[in-house]
Amino acid sequence: MAHDIQRFLTFADTLADAAREAILPYFRADHAIVHKGGDRFDPVTDADRAAERVMRELIARAFPDHGVLGEEFAETEGTSPYQWVLDPIDGTRAFIAGLPTWGVLIGLSYNGQPIIGIMDQPYLDERYRGWNAGANVTTRSHTRTLKTRACTALDEAILSTTDQNLFVGDEADAFARVRDATRLTRYGFDCYAYAMVAAGHIDCVVESGLKTFDIQALIPIVTGAGGGVCAWNGGNAAQGGQVLAWGDKRVRDAVSAKLTKA
Repeated sequence: MAHDIQRFLTFADTLADAAREAILPYFRADHAIVHKGGDRFDPVTDADRAAERVMRELIARAFPDHGVLGEEFAETEGTSPYQWVLDPIDGTRAFIAGLPTWGVLIGLSYNGQPIIGIMDQPYLDERYRGWNAGANVTTRSHTRTLKTRACTALDEAILSTTDQNLFVGDEADAFARVRDATRLTRYGFDCYAYAMVAAGHIDCVVESGLKTFDIQALIPIVTGAGGGVCAWNGGNAAQGGQVLAWGDKRVRDAVSAKLTKA
């Protein structure tokens, strides 16, 4: 099926603009922080809820037949195969620490497969947009095409993951094999690391335990820039779980071999 990609991207920009307006007054300012529960600190803020609420309202008016899956509120079932997938602040821990490496994730899927995505960083005024045939970034009103970089081997690669504590047991061993083979590893960048893969600054991201709304918006951005996102075993990563994002297929093959080594 042919999708009206430009129309959806334009509307996704509208959502991102609204989320910026809702979020920025809270950044590096006093706001409520609530722990959702569980062994690991899982915060939600007033900014998360305000941004998702305004985006849902806009979607309901513009596309009442579309479904919505977001992090902070219950899923809205749609009557069409289209579903908006929202993470109003990916990287809430960075947000509450005053670090500008969080982002607003806005994805649109068709029958569960992402077709467009936006990662917006309001404080830095950076917006990364992707569709499966291309990707771009707009910074301070200047737009340029995104392109991943060539990387021939792991010992030349820069690796990122949000937190090495994402991995336990065999997963921790698998991540260590990749980390030990790469030139440099950087931690703590959430969705921003995926944008850096698309922009040609980082070569791969390895993560585990991701939810659908953590990854769907990022897949078209990395893919549109010439890279890809897959599961550790090479399968579909659209529903989250164990995720590998890569800019060069040679890196993908080398990382996958280490992640799935018996």
